[in-house]
Amino acid sequence: MTNPALGIIIFTLGGLAGAVFYLPFKKISKWSWESYWLIYAVVGLLIVPWGLALAASPNVFSVLGAAPKGEIGYCFLCGAAWGFGGLTWGLMIRYLGVGLGLAIGAGLVSACGTVVPMIIKGTVGRLFSPGGGLVSLAAVLISLAGIVSVGLAGMSKERELSDEHKKSAVAEFNFKKGLRVAIFSGVMSSALGFGLQGGATIESLALSTAPATPVIWKGMPVLAVALLGGFAVNFLWCLLLNLKNKSAGDYVRARGASLSGNYIFAAFAGVIWCSQFICFKTGQPAMGKTDYVGWAVLMASQILFGSLLGIALGEWKRTGRRTRALLAAGIILLVASSVVAGYSSRLAQREAGAPSARATACGPGAVQVE
Repeated sequence: MTNPALGIIIFTLGGLAGAVFYLPFKKISKWSWESYWLIYAVVGLLIVPWGLALAASPNVFSVLGAAPKGEIGYCFLCGAAWGFGGLTWGLMIRYLGVGLGLAIGAGLVSACGTVVPMIIKGTVGRLFSPGGGLVSLAAVLISLAGIVSVGLAGMSKERELSDEHKKSAVAEFNFKKGLRVAIFSGVMSSALGFGLQGGATIESLALSTAPATPVIWKGMPVLAVALLGGFAVNFLWCLLLNLKNKSAGDYVRARGASLSGNYIFAAFAGVIWCSQFICFKTGQPAMGKTDYVGWAVLMASQILFGSLLGIALGEWKRTGRRTRALLAAGIILLVASSVVAGYSSRLAQREAGAPSARATACGPGAVQVE
């Protein structure tokens, strides 16, 4: 049973998780970046997704054993490609701040992650079908317009503020360096969207292989495989940095800080981060045939909450009227895109139900002439 309103709410909650996952890292002290990032990766990319897959999808190993190896490899490699983008995601926020960094990075993820999978599947024509298709296309375009508006606000902020004022909220603010990192991170990170939407056979097997997985959890095997690819890249890179920087001792000491606290906050960041994609996969079944708008709604929500969080953290203090107007316009457009996406799904649901309703009206055995 589809329920587009519920799907939009779930995607929005996922966006919130994606916007705030970085906050627990701010509580970690006396640890090198690679040390707390490795704990985050172990929890968020391995323990949580596989633990949930085993709990919610009792046939996960049978499904993966029967699934096409090429499809499993595709999901894994897409996750690995995301892994390279994910490694630089934190660096992007360090240089640009939460609000601007998420606007540019998640904006690129949204654009690539929504359209490219449809091109790969050969279903991009659905965006141009009358009714729900065109309305969902409008939702994607409104979302991109909001992302551009927030990005323009960031460029305006760069011109308006002195280095001293910019760094009062973002200690290492560097727009040019941050922009380069954001482009790389955004494009590479969008590959996770390809992987999460590229496991159709795996999801079908999850529903049909005994003991069957409930519909809402059918995407958990795909999520676990894709994030395993991301885990492999993140884990190996962090270990290499531990060896290079001689920081492996962080795991047994915190040099005056709370060792247990560092573990807890790094793990908590991993749980929050993974939650956004759990929301994405569990929200898809509620959207029916317009589930492809979910990625755009997830990223738009992430940018929306990231922008609001940036305001709360003082990242937009001392900016001028034009910059704030661009930021406000971007936030309004992002909210509007979610509303339009929800309406497009509802419209598509009505259109899907219309033929069956007409057939019933014709009566059994009747021939309907179109």
